[in-house]
Amino acid sequence: MKSSVSNREIWRIAVPIMLGNLAQTIITFTDTAFLGHLGVVELGASMIAGLYYFVFTTMAMGFAVGIQIITARRYGEQNFHRIGIIFQHGAIFIFCLGVILFTVLSVFSGHILQFIIDSDNIYAASMEYIKYRQYGIIIVCFNYLYRSLYIGISDTKVITYSTVIMAVVNIILDYCLIFGNWGFPDMGVGGAALASFMAEVSAFIFFNIYSYLYFRKSDYGMFKIHRMEKDLMKRILKVATPTMIQKLLSFSSWFIFFIFIEKMGETAIGISSIVRSVYMIMFIPVIGFASTSNTLTSRIIGEGKSDEVLSTTTKVLYNCLLCCVFLVGFAALFPTQIMSIYTEDTELARIAIPSIYVVCVSTFLQAFGCNYFETISGTGNTRSALFVELGILAIYVIYTWIMTKITTDIQWVWTAEFVYGILIGFASLVYIKFAKWQKKTV
Repeated sequence: MKSSVSNREIWRIAVPIMLGNLAQTIITFTDTAFLGHLGVVELGASMIAGLYYFVFTTMAMGFAVGIQIITARRYGEQNFHRIGIIFQHGAIFIFCLGVILFTVLSVFSGHILQFIIDSDNIYAASMEYIKYRQYGIIIVCFNYLYRSLYIGISDTKVITYSTVIMAVVNIILDYCLIFGNWGFPDMGVGGAALASFMAEVSAFIFFNIYSYLYFRKSDYGMFKIHRMEKDLMKRILKVATPTMIQKLLSFSSWFIFFIFIEKMGETAIGISSIVRSVYMIMFIPVIGFASTSNTLTSRIIGEGKSDEVLSTTTKVLYNCLLCCVFLVGFAALFPTQIMSIYTEDTELARIAIPSIYVVCVSTFLQAFGCNYFETISGTGNTRSALFVELGILAIYVIYTWIMTKITTDIQWVWTAEFVYGILIGFASLVYIKFAKWQKKTV
């Protein structure tokens, strides 16, 4: 059936989400751009340590996706007073999870990173990064929860505001702390981590102030004291636990991808740090529209329009591809100019450019894969989404390992992104067309 969701509505939801995801991308971009002028060790360390830290945050991200799905379903049903209750239950869980994650980061990071990193120089710099970044883990968990709330109610402009704040704080503090400008200490990699931590704190403060002003007179029940409902918490965990596991495995595989590359040498990981930064900029529309597919799927099911799910996702995908064309086209046409932002080493830039072309193609394939995959989660069948991805991640990791053994050209290793995008897209499309998900309740 033809989708009743307009292109305007799709963009209204997607654009603020893209700007919200731009926050982490800007942090990655500014860290990489500044550290690239220090050397490949600093580049590699910031990427490895940043990804390692991000793997821990994926647990909170996955839980927040579960909250987003349930919130969007209640919103579609116009059952608004339940949304505040859902958020408060989520906040209790997120706080406990954040404390556990911080404990693991602070106690075990040295042993874990020493085991997986071959280069002593990259290991030392990675530990310097984690020393400062670890303190933001609980705050990051709550920031994910707030984003899931606003995406779930399709009011995503607040994410734009928080992104601007994070970006400004991170850029200014990167400039001050990495190089020691304006009288600040010269901290290098540690300065990048501290700047990122302060950016996360600024977003958290903004979310709290904005939410108080936005919800204090609403029907959502955000600032009323609600009793704990065991059945509700069980329902939240039933939806969220598979997404927590799925996000953890997905980003752990991404982390393993770079660990395999690190074993190819410091130059290889330095190049991949730059390529990743460029890739994540092109990936912004993919994340934004995929999240839109997720929340629209849950919302229109709540409205009783399950037969519009596939046509709506396809419509979202067309808009996503249109948006990707501009970013990918710019990267493909001006790779040398882009590389000059990150490094003054012309040889390093020359070696990296073929990988830039690879991720340009990969962006379109990932758009196809991620939009249909997020639709599965939006139906509430998060366990099915987990099973769909498990086998594909295994293929992805094996393919990456094989490529690092048979070639020294880093661009061929990056073709692993082709494998993931194509397989996850077709597997998800088959599920949406033939599986029984239409009456799933959350």
